[in-house]
Amino acid sequence: MSKPEKLIESGIRLDGRRPDELRPIKIEIGVLNRADGSCYFEFGGNKVIAAVYGPREVHPRHQQKSNSAVVRYRYNMASFSVEDRKRPGPDRRSIEVSKVSREALEPVIFQEYFPRSAIDIFVEVLQADAGTRTAGINAASIALADAGIPMKSLISACAVGKIDDTLVLDLNKDEDNYGQADMPIAMTPDGRITLIQMDGNLKRDEFKEALEMAKTGCMAIHEMQKAALMDKYSAQIEGENNE
Repeated sequence: MSKPEKLIESGIRLDGRRPDELRPIKIEIGVLNRADGSCYFEFGGNKVIAAVYGPREVHPRHQQKSNSAVVRYRYNMASFSVEDRKRPGPDRRSIEVSKVSREALEPVIFQEYFPRSAIDIFVEVLQADAGTRTAGINAASIALADAGIPMKSLISACAVGKIDDTLVLDLNKDEDNYGQADMPIAMTPDGRITLIQMDGNLKRDEFKEALEMAKTGCMAIHEMQKAALMDKYSAQIEGENNE
């Protein structure tokens, strides 16, 4: 696909959004019966599923930590998730995304509660549309809560970028491919950043403004994450009371 002539015109992006507007989000919790916790997460055209298993025994045993749990995160893009079929199996990008996503979630997990155990997080991208790492972190955070893993808080993530010299929230595929900068960020509800990466260049004042945009976006996502969890468990409690 060729580069669009303009990515934003009269303050409106190609997909009809304003610069500070998130793409539509859909959340379903508890979609996998065999996982301890799971979440299906749609973020614009991204379709992601996260599954959490554990705390459980660590194999191989030499990976055990005597005083805390080991958190393992595996991010994978299905071969059919992109237009040009992706080769199955891990590649350099998926290994990098797995590492930074695990590091984004670890600060809020009470790992010390489960020595010699593993908490395994699997994130599978079924359809990709820019921002899969942030979509995966959002889904994994909900799946951890669904699994009953003790956490200080949820983690919420979104990206801010620069297109046609304009800062925008939550880039879509064309904006990601042809924009000037892309900065994925994950944070706690009180604004503590657990992941920040950047591809491209931003001036100092643009960087500060981008952080504020990301914070606003993450707060909106956090409210949706919280509402989805509350809806699931209030419905579950209601069902038990009616039995």
